[in-house]
Amino acid sequence: MSGRFAPRPTRTTVRGGEVVVSSGIPRQARTGGRVRTVVPEGPLDLGLVLGPLRRGPADPTFRAMPDGSVWRASLTPAGPGTLRVSVQGGAVRGEAWGAGAEWLLEQFPRLLGGMDEPEAFVPRHRLVASAWHRRPGLRLTRTGLVLESLIPSVLEQKVTTDEAYRAWRILVRKFGEPAPGPAAGGRLWVMPGPRTWALIPSWEWHRAGVDNKRASTILRAVRVAGRLEEAVGMEPAAAQARLEVVPGIGPWTSAEVVQRSHGAADAVTVGDLHLPGIVGWALAGDRDADDAAMLELLEPYAGQRHRAARLILLSGRTPARRAPKMPRGDIGTL
Repeated sequence: MSGRFAPRPTRTTVRGGEVVVSSGIPRQARTGGRVRTVVPEGPLDLGLVLGPLRRGPADPTFRAMPDGSVWRASLTPAGPGTLRVSVQGGAVRGEAWGAGAEWLLEQFPRLLGGMDEPEAFVPRHRLVASAWHRRPGLRLTRTGLVLESLIPSVLEQKVTTDEAYRAWRILVRKFGEPAPGPAAGGRLWVMPGPRTWALIPSWEWHRAGVDNKRASTILRAVRVAGRLEEAVGMEPAAAQARLEVVPGIGPWTSAEVVQRSHGAADAVTVGDLHLPGIVGWALAGDRDADDAAMLELLEPYAGQRHRAARLILLSGRTPARRAPKMPRGDIGTL
């Protein structure tokens, strides 16, 4: 029976962007929206491409449906929008609703990795080559939006992912707005706009489990939201530099943002608690590797280091635990 079924996602592969998308037959949405169809040049795995945009299994802005479709709600420069993505034969169909529908469909090919260059990647390690062979549909998405990746990334600073996902879920549902269109049966929400984020009372941050440091960073960022969104037109390194001008945003956060907003193939997440050890263990058997050791191991992948790191995560090869998991905290109960 070995090999008959695909392995179930683990925490590590999920961090690598793995989201299970059913192979069911996509149903036609009851309320028709604007439609665009894209035929990708090579294999495309919808779960791997869009997976990094999901912030936990209950993300109110993202839904993978049993019929094989993926729904996203975004706050675009043109306004709120809902996008339904489905694979039909060799084509990918995008259907959009709301004021941001036209903008979402204009960005649709980029969202599917249309500007990615996977052919530039050359595996240098057997484990990476194996993961690359098993995931031919991996493409790096490019959303063209900064704030929608920045705010949840700030929420993830130095806390467990469960805490960060809970905070994101609570704040979006309470201060966001229902997504336009059928919106996955009414279960999608559009995140708040910059002004709404700026007006959230301090006690609401506390109830969501967000400490003052992270809340203050988000407030500083939304005050200059326009300037930060301009970073989409910059090269990833320049975009990271602009983001890091805001106090509280460092290399870890800026890399997590441009990986999604720009599809930055070389943006390595440094300052992470787990990634250096995972990369060190996978490539050199060194579970105690630090950022410097990780960057040295990834040097052969210069220009494609983020893709290499994702493939290592997707391989599922991690060192055995030596200590209990980091305890989940909730300052909202204090």
